[in-house]
Amino acid sequence: MSSTTSRRGFVKSAALAGLGLSILPSGIVFSKNKDRKARLGFIGVGLRGQHHLQLALQRDDVEVLAICDVQQRMIDMSKDLIKKSGKRMPLVIMEGPYGYRRLLENKDIDAVIISTPWKWHAEMCIDSMNAKKYVGCEVMVGTTVEECWQVVHAAERTGMPLMMLENVCYRRDVMAVLNMVRQNLFGEIVHVQGGYQHDLREVKFNDGKQPYGGGVEFGEGAFSEAQWRTQHSVHRDGDLYPTHGIGPVAMMIDINRGNRFTELVSYSSKARGLHDFIVKRGGENHPNAKVKFKLGDVVTTMLKCANGETALLQHDTNLPRPYSLGFRVQGTEGLWMDINNGIYLEGKSKKPHEWDNAQEWLDKYDHPLWKKYGNDASGAGHGGMDWFVMHAFVEAVKRKIPTPQDVYDAVTWSVITPLSESSIHLGGETVEFPDFTQGKWMHRKNEFALNDDY
Repeated sequence: MSSTTSRRGFVKSAALAGLGLSILPSGIVFSKNKDRKARLGFIGVGLRGQHHLQLALQRDDVEVLAICDVQQRMIDMSKDLIKKSGKRMPLVIMEGPYGYRRLLENKDIDAVIISTPWKWHAEMCIDSMNAKKYVGCEVMVGTTVEECWQVVHAAERTGMPLMMLENVCYRRDVMAVLNMVRQNLFGEIVHVQGGYQHDLREVKFNDGKQPYGGGVEFGEGAFSEAQWRTQHSVHRDGDLYPTHGIGPVAMMIDINRGNRFTELVSYSSKARGLHDFIVKRGGENHPNAKVKFKLGDVVTTMLKCANGETALLQHDTNLPRPYSLGFRVQGTEGLWMDINNGIYLEGKSKKPHEWDNAQEWLDKYDHPLWKKYGNDASGAGHGGMDWFVMHAFVEAVKRKIPTPQDVYDAVTWSVITPLSESSIHLGGETVEFPDFTQGKWMHRKNEFALNDDY
């Protein structure tokens, strides 16, 4: 790990070097007022947006000035959360799909949290940056290569930071492994793996009337994510949700900070899982049993890096399986795998060719941020990592400094989806990976999670 001095020097060095990018208006980057409050607006307060809202309401350094949604049910649920918090009721906007633009007109709002269906993210991010707001956006920030470029150009043109709220970068075991990577425990990293291996059938089908997951409805008559997410499985075939798997390992191999992805190739399996689920729950005569799903049940993607590493991703959400992100970090001196909770370090593990229980190593190399804030994160969503991603964003907004995950990270991790679609459509051809930094990756430094505070 870098010294405390170097960690504290990150803000200054980032301002002077610009991290290879000017993403803040002139004069703002040197502001370090950590005692001011972050004034937030929430675009989308569905179930995920409500989770972010609740985290914000629990903080003394945040003021919620406005919330916006298109559904009365979600607005009502959000207002209940605000009432229970004892905080002042913010401006409530429910004026159709573009009602969020009224929220952006509020000059008192410093930053927005966007938690809407994927197809809206790019447009909302761009509008928000044009309105001079910091942006915290749920994954992903773009669904096409063109949208990703548009988001980058908006960030560079306006100077406003954008942070995709990729929480798994802050998972406790992931951050401990990042700590070990930086201390060279695994030697030179050669290969990394991750993915989204999560049975989502009960999320993709829900009629909103039976207990969660009880129905097999999707589209307008469904509830929450099933209203829009399942439709992607009907029309698209690719890695639809790569960021949980790629984000953490990208930080470990310095992507956009001395390294970059250069090529990608993807393959997709047959599609069976969603149809079988409908038949089992709703019967062969259910109208949705006639739907043809394009998304393969298992999508495998391989990426090549400028520095010679390989990365493998798998998207697997439509078949019965326990949850796993399938992480593997492998170097010249050993490896970590989360699926078996194992670490093996040559010459350091207890026995040659036998796994150590990873937890012993993870406890020993627990990341300084978790040591400092673990108690604060206790009880927050997804094992506490949701607290960390919100904390990092809020601290950047308060201090008016760059966000620790930036716009280049957001588009690099997001663009894997349309690239994988292209590769699959072309029969497994290798496709070129765009360099969104336009060469700046060669000079940028990886300072993620090296600051003492976030």
